[in-house]
Amino acid sequence: MPYAQRLGALRRAMASLNLQALIVPHDDEHLGEYIAPYAERLAWLTGFSGSAGVAIVLAEQTAMFVDGRYTVQVRQQCPAPLFSYHHLISEPYLDWLITKLAPGANLGFDPHLHSHQWLQQAAPKLAEHGISLRALDHNLIDSLWQDKPAPSQHSALLLSQDYSGQHSQAKRSRIASELAAADIEVQLLTQAEPINWLLNIRGRDIACLPVVLGFALLYQDGRVQLFSDPEKFAELEVTTHWGEDVSIHPVAELSEALIALGQQQARVQLDPDTANAWCGLTLSQAGAELVLAPDPCMLPKACKNPVEVNGSRAAHLRDGVAMCRFLAWLDERLTQPHPEQEDEGTLADKLEFFRRAHPEFVEPSFSTISALGPNAAMCHYHHLNGTPRQLGQDSVYLVDSGGQYLDGTTDITRTVAVATPQGEPPSKELKRLFTLVLKGHIDLASARFPANTCGQQLDILARQPLWQAGFNFDHGTGHGVGHYLSVHEGPQRISPKGSQTALTTGMIVSNEPGYYREQAFGIRCENLQVVQPATTDGELPMFEFETLTWVPFDLRLIDQSELEPKHIAWLNHYHAQVRQKLSPYLTGAALAWLIQATHAIT
Repeated sequence: MPYAQRLGALRRAMASLNLQALIVPHDDEHLGEYIAPYAERLAWLTGFSGSAGVAIVLAEQTAMFVDGRYTVQVRQQCPAPLFSYHHLISEPYLDWLITKLAPGANLGFDPHLHSHQWLQQAAPKLAEHGISLRALDHNLIDSLWQDKPAPSQHSALLLSQDYSGQHSQAKRSRIASELAAADIEVQLLTQAEPINWLLNIRGRDIACLPVVLGFALLYQDGRVQLFSDPEKFAELEVTTHWGEDVSIHPVAELSEALIALGQQQARVQLDPDTANAWCGLTLSQAGAELVLAPDPCMLPKACKNPVEVNGSRAAHLRDGVAMCRFLAWLDERLTQPHPEQEDEGTLADKLEFFRRAHPEFVEPSFSTISALGPNAAMCHYHHLNGTPRQLGQDSVYLVDSGGQYLDGTTDITRTVAVATPQGEPPSKELKRLFTLVLKGHIDLASARFPANTCGQQLDILARQPLWQAGFNFDHGTGHGVGHYLSVHEGPQRISPKGSQTALTTGMIVSNEPGYYREQAFGIRCENLQVVQPATTDGELPMFEFETLTWVPFDLRLIDQSELEPKHIAWLNHYHAQVRQKLSPYLTGAALAWLIQATHAIT
């Protein structure tokens, strides 16, 4: 069904309910960043495949709201006659809606797909302008989506303590004791990552995100009711893994359990930013006392224990080997006849081939961003959204990729020169911009900072070289990364509008400044790094970043006249470590490539 017909059918469904507008977010009932195919309602309706976006459907128009990563992509995927385009951050969609709807209008939304906090803020704001916010009993798109995919049926995985570093019972006892101290009877857990971390389980319910989807109730005595698909645990020794205090129930029984808590007038804690509005409404309408607080699993999950950190080191080492084999192959391929036989898709496949050579590899940690030339200007470009661009016509290639391993999650971006002998080499301006981005990366990687420093305070370090020259990038500098979990993890991050959560021991974050020029090229330099205590002779306890990623930066793209001595020293030291760590695992042409790619510069 063409998108115009889908929008028409949806508008007829809206009219039957007297709705003048409908909000369609890119979310599922767990409100995580990544969603399963059955929840891709925004993509079904509009064609937009990005991970962050909202459509507002009115009687005569549909507006697409996306952040800075997708401003180019949305125009390519959502045709202008059907859609208008807006920035999700600088032009909030509720503010826009208020200018479009008259008093007395009804705005529909699915309460499963919006947070409790969103509802608490949106309802009174809209009411001030006479707009009624109506929670729908069923999702209107689900009634129209005839070939909607079924949820995953993959079995769960019980993650060994050899990988997790801590038994589930110890985690549950720690969180439960905090609940008891605050006189909280029950904690409602709604997002997959904290539940999977708490119970030391993983799954395959979402591509690239190794989780079992579900909800959980954690009681102050350490008991847990897990609401998921029981069939996924049917053949597993769950009692041996968890002990006696975890029970599994179908998701359909969650409503009954929440109503029962309400009838008991229980004090139930939930995270207003991650719990969906339906859960909050069900509990409060049944009589529960809601206590709003951040998910208590998020911070301990983010602070990796020594076993998890060591696992992440090992995962990054083997990931570096795969990346170097790929980059060595790519350089060799550029010298052979007909490089145009390769394109963004075959390059992504080749990189995954090298990763899959390692038996510990499970799957990619996200869809590989394999982007040549102008396609790299789209931060989250994916070659499957159009015709993959062929190798041989561009001077630079950006590849942002990662792997899920049982002992860690990786994420790396390299921008490399791919000009053929007959092609145009990277321009002087491009090399200057690459060098400015790399300088920002190095400045952040070299930072030392006292306790209680958050990522927002450090973000400027990665931008300053670009700012000094009059450039910037429209995305955060760094996101948290899980341990064999989500490649995007909170609460820590490095961003101009970042989290106020202090960076502390065991937190893994990315360091990925960039620069993007529409219709021309994109540049990004990304490593992962873990926060560790720093040794100084000063008065204050300090922290620093330990680099986890070991892959050379492309020396052919560096304008050495732009580098300061401190940047040259850092880069030479980093490349010496890359060579030392990876050489034992490479042979032949790949080893020769590594030695050349890591030579010292002066």
